[in-house]
Amino acid sequence: MVKNSRQREKDDSTTKKDNWKLVWSDEFNGKELDLTKWGYDIGNALVDANGNKIADGWGNNEKQYYTDSKNNVYVQDGKLKIIARKENVTDQFGTTLNYTSGKIKTKGKYSKKYGRIEVKAKLPEGKGLWPAIWMLPEKDVYGGWAASGEIDIMEAWGSNTNKVAGTIHYGSSWPNNTYTGKEYLFPEGQSVSSDFHTYAIEWEPGEIRWYVDGNLYQVQNNWYSKDPNSGEKFSFPAPFDQEFYIILNLAVGGHWDGEPNENTVFPATMEVDYVRVYELVGREYKTPSETFSRS
Repeated sequence: MVKNSRQREKDDSTTKKDNWKLVWSDEFNGKELDLTKWGYDIGNALVDANGNKIADGWGNNEKQYYTDSKNNVYVQDGKLKIIARKENVTDQFGTTLNYTSGKIKTKGKYSKKYGRIEVKAKLPEGKGLWPAIWMLPEKDVYGGWAASGEIDIMEAWGSNTNKVAGTIHYGSSWPNNTYTGKEYLFPEGQSVSSDFHTYAIEWEPGEIRWYVDGNLYQVQNNWYSKDPNSGEKFSFPAPFDQEFYIILNLAVGGHWDGEPNENTVFPATMEVDYVRVYELVGREYKTPSETFSRS
């Protein structure tokens, strides 16, 4: 029997934080970003391995140019600051963008398969702002996006700060991909911008659970991945059975929240207090073939 979210929150021991052991973190207590843990995405375009443009706007019609400048990403007073600014910059392809911002990732430095990933953050408000905490596969084991999966721990709308979303992307390679997810509504008087909140997933073989401030609001345990060439399904729980890396960014514009308007205030700041990764104590995971029979 599959338990509903309310039952699981009440009696599933894996949701108890005492069962989790900290294995990686960044508390942002230094004077600058720790480049042994993080790297940058730069620019506005998706590019191939040779640097050729695949799509503008990171595939989402985003309007910002990501930089590695301390004007856009820096550490201060124990917090990571990601700043979106209204300023003109021309990218390497000759395109002029009207905004700059920051996007950092642990790709090539740290990735994780299964565990609890928890981030404490305070987010900006304003039409067209799109802060996100998410994960992508270290290697595209099952094919290009989204055949190899994407896990969105938290995405927020700058124009509607009383809710966030958690989503998984999967299926086959674009445009034959799909997604499922759910929104979390904050209690009255709270919002993403009013204070720091903790956003977390607990990821185990065949199941991912989403939390805001310790409140379980979503369980996903039904997804698939198809071979882009043959169309055959890989064995469940593919694609979420491989190592993923962590991404923090603040986008401007795009399909998610539309374009900024005259009321959107710049600079806009996404603040992160910490990023922590945990493993379940005493849990040994079997291989997918030993654990699951469906394909």
